[in-house]
Amino acid sequence: MSDDPAPQNQDEDDLALPPETPEVETSSAVTHLNLEIGSEASTEEVVERPAPVIRGKLDRFGVAMGTGRRKTSVARVRIKDGTGRVVINERDLTEYFTLERDQRMVLAPLEATESASTVDVWVRVSGGGPTGQTGATVLGIARALQARNSTFHQRLSEGGFLTRDSRMVERKKYGHKKARRSFQFSKR
Repeated sequence: MSDDPAPQNQDEDDLALPPETPEVETSSAVTHLNLEIGSEASTEEVVERPAPVIRGKLDRFGVAMGTGRRKTSVARVRIKDGTGRVVINERDLTEYFTLERDQRMVLAPLEATESASTVDVWVRVSGGGPTGQTGATVLGIARALQARNSTFHQRLSEGGFLTRDSRMVERKKYGHKKARRSFQFSKR
């Protein structure tokens, strides 16, 4: 029995030493890696975006129509070839929106697409106040411009003109004077 001491020693040696790992050449592996930031982005495929959803429409006479909404206001917009007139509820832009801020906001999508002097804009807006009507008009004009020429989508989208502002007035709750304001509390 004591004639075969080698197998016992071999088992003890295997337990004492960690298993052998193959040596890796780190110098050649490092030279092939490109560790610069942003280098991978240029070699990747460009992901194509889906076609934009066009919410306006063109009629058979070439008049572009778009509907805009903001708060409780609704604006129905028609755009056709013209000289740059903007008519809102059968009144001129400066007469209907007296604040310069509102006038600039209404003209912003036209200026972004460089079509302020080549189209006539006709708007019928109802509901809400001046701010809501301005926002609704801007969205309606942007949608009509996009329906008229789909290449305007990028410029209108970057300017934020195609995004509907979904903020609404919070409803009144029972037991409160307004949406959150409680009635005055009296200790005595």
